[in-house]
Amino acid sequence: MEVHFEPALQAKLDQIARESGRDAADLVHDAVAGYVDAFADTRQMLDARYDDMKSGKVKMIPGDEAFARLMAKTEAERQRSR
Repeated sequence: MEVHFEPALQAKLDQIARESGRDAADLVHDAVAGYVDAFADTRQMLDARYDDMKSGKVKMIPGDEAFARLMAKTEAERQRSR
């Protein structure tokens, strides 16, 4: 496989490779491997959540209620950290 980057991104990659003493291809490989692992983990979690909703194991709540809960939780955390 061959990958081409826009010049600005290629320059950043080359700089990081020089500074780290690693080959640019190794850096790209590591970055893609990390992304693929994270994507697979996310996909697995979403599939499990979907299965839980479909089976009735978890109860869905409306988006506005979820947002309100999140905002309340955020505000409570802010109050605790003061």
